[in-house]
Amino acid sequence: MQGKKGIIFGALDENSIAWKVALQCVGEGAAITLSNAPIALRMGKINELAAQCNAEVVGADATSMEDLTRLYQRAMEIHGGPLDFVLHSIGMSPNVRKNKPYTDLNYEWYAKTLDISAVSFHKVIQAAYQLDAIKDWGSILALSYIAAQRNFPNYNDMADAKATLESIARSFGYHYGVKRHVRVNTISQSPTKTTAGTGVAGFDVFYNFADSMSPLGNADAEACANYCVMMFSDWSRYVTMQNLFHDGGYSNMGISEKVIEMIKGKGE
Repeated sequence: MQGKKGIIFGALDENSIAWKVALQCVGEGAAITLSNAPIALRMGKINELAAQCNAEVVGADATSMEDLTRLYQRAMEIHGGPLDFVLHSIGMSPNVRKNKPYTDLNYEWYAKTLDISAVSFHKVIQAAYQLDAIKDWGSILALSYIAAQRNFPNYNDMADAKATLESIARSFGYHYGVKRHVRVNTISQSPTKTTAGTGVAGFDVFYNFADSMSPLGNADAEACANYCVMMFSDWSRYVTMQNLFHDGGYSNMGISEKVIEMIKGKGE
């Protein structure tokens, strides 16, 4: 990562995966610009992270093409030209926050969920594409979750958002690959004890279930950050348009002996 330059979206506090990614990137020799929505800048601790990383914070609403254009232009000014990597770690559902079940969604809120959590990824990529803001063989990542493929009832409309997010990576990955050899991928991470993750109803239950199912246990935020750094590096140069499971093996499990014992214990 020595000499590489990039933008990290979505670092809220020290529990955020994006926060860990920022620290790991800088620790490996990269220079970064941090960005988040104005409300998140007020609520979070991003200025503390900026001080640790010697990074500038540029506020941007990732659903606004105008904001994203200004962000990329400023980042290229800071770093003296096009970037090498971008992390999209953005997600929010008003329906989840306000406890609206999937069978009784507020559709205005649903549209916001999709715009903030998925369509913003398309906008982040499109703004870079149109400004030619990422170098040849650059890397763009977004964070996803297995609810894009499997049903997790309390994950609600965020499951639809993650499915859309992964589709965008495949679709734009083709176009950006042809244009600039830029690769676009999503990382499907284990349940992780972030501020956003723990806000999902029943989080502790499916966190513990996934940990019991996975041969390696749940991957934590720091391990995810290491994986992101590898995906930003030249070692992953020919990996693109993929949804990469980083979940201790959970995604390929049917059942584990540990879970069987748990079920037996409850039945006795």
